[in-house]
Amino acid sequence: MADRRLIHIIDDEDAIRRSASFMLKTSGFAVETWESGVAFLKEVRHAPPGAILLDVRMPEMDGLEVQQALNDRGVAMPVIVLTGHGDISIAVRAMKAGAVDFIEKPFEKALLLNAIEAAFARLDNAGERAAREDEASVIIQALTPRERDVLEGLAQGLPNKTIAYDLGISARTVEVHRANLMSKLNVRSLSDALRIAFAAGLGAGRA
Repeated sequence: MADRRLIHIIDDEDAIRRSASFMLKTSGFAVETWESGVAFLKEVRHAPPGAILLDVRMPEMDGLEVQQALNDRGVAMPVIVLTGHGDISIAVRAMKAGAVDFIEKPFEKALLLNAIEAAFARLDNAGERAAREDEASVIIQALTPRERDVLEGLAQGLPNKTIAYDLGISARTVEVHRANLMSKLNVRSLSDALRIAFAAGLGAGRA
């Protein structure tokens, strides 16, 4: 069983650790659980490599602080961020810092498994970043200037109402542009759209 993919679950809620651990073990993964980011960071040098399922809202160090500490230490394990708050600005900050995806609690099994698959794909294809950036720049060209403006706002972590105000259009129009750009980018989730936006160099302003 040593060939099973390993998931490190970092969450201060025992119920989340137990339920996510059960879900992943029954899906064929090996699992290690950690009750805090501090506990994980203390052992990270000796922790076997895998993907990290990281909660945002934790005492002592929140998920973004743990993610930054991992980056500072050069830990290359892919991170999937869990949030129970639907906070787009947190999600954007996490993805700018290199998170593979973000998932809102309570999460669906299929969404979690898809994110984990993407995490391990990144681990297996670490040398393909430049190719992804080139591809993203080409894909972005399919957008109209206004759709690109809306994507830029999303990549900066702004809600629809703020994007609408900044662009001098209605929130409903922003929703239409958002739906159109996601269709043109051939993505089904905001995190997928953000991944393309960041690879293309968008979102460099406020977050």
